[in-house]
Amino acid sequence: MNLLIVHGGGGRPSDWDGVARLLTDDFRVVRIHRRIYEPDADIVLPHSMDVEAADIVAVARLLDAPVLLVGHSSGAVASLEAALLDPSAFAGLALYEPPVAAKRPVGGSALVRARALLDAGEPVEAMRLHLRDIVQMPGPEVDAMFATSRVRDMFAARAAASSADTEAIDALGVGVERYAVLDQPTTLIQGDESPSLLRERLADLAAVLPDARVATLAGQGHVANVTAPDLLAEAVREAAARIRPSRL
Repeated sequence: MNLLIVHGGGGRPSDWDGVARLLTDDFRVVRIHRRIYEPDADIVLPHSMDVEAADIVAVARLLDAPVLLVGHSSGAVASLEAALLDPSAFAGLALYEPPVAAKRPVGGSALVRARALLDAGEPVEAMRLHLRDIVQMPGPEVDAMFATSRVRDMFAARAAASSADTEAIDALGVGVERYAVLDQPTTLIQGDESPSLLRERLADLAAVLPDARVATLAGQGHVANVTAPDLLAEAVREAAARIRPSRL
């Protein structure tokens, strides 16, 4: 079986090194480097989730079936859109806290403020706002992350892509009912210490998917791929085990 991993917003494929290392003995693991997060990427606005979905499907079609699509954060939203674009390309889905606009926009007014900071030449502050007001990470945790110049520089380099990414999610509109046509076995993964809004959105998504189960990672938040790769790898294994024989 092939695992196709789509990293989260502001990230890169290497963020999943620990998880991939634990899975490569039993699966072929392929990771996508999302185009807007490539170094020196030329980000054309408005960025579209249609572009991301097409990229994912194109890679999936290069792999032998079956393919389990594993998406994280905004990469999980792109994965949902890829499954809508070509449902037959994926035997199952494993989605780690996709920030779907279930009942209201993901970025909303906070995203407008973040874009204004970017346009004013303040990418660090734009990312600080993004993590605090859009991702809804606790303020002290965000401040601790930004305490070193290395981390500030990293976030500054990814600020434009992160805003474009969230704008693309909001452009999909509010509501998750369109995903009700996805009948692949789907595992929705969450951390029990993740922001409550992420868990609420995941519950709303679970309610409309025909074949979904929720896996909760004890003691984890939104980046278990870094903090607990063993737990996340096991959740992915369980998602693979749910794929029906007819899809193999």
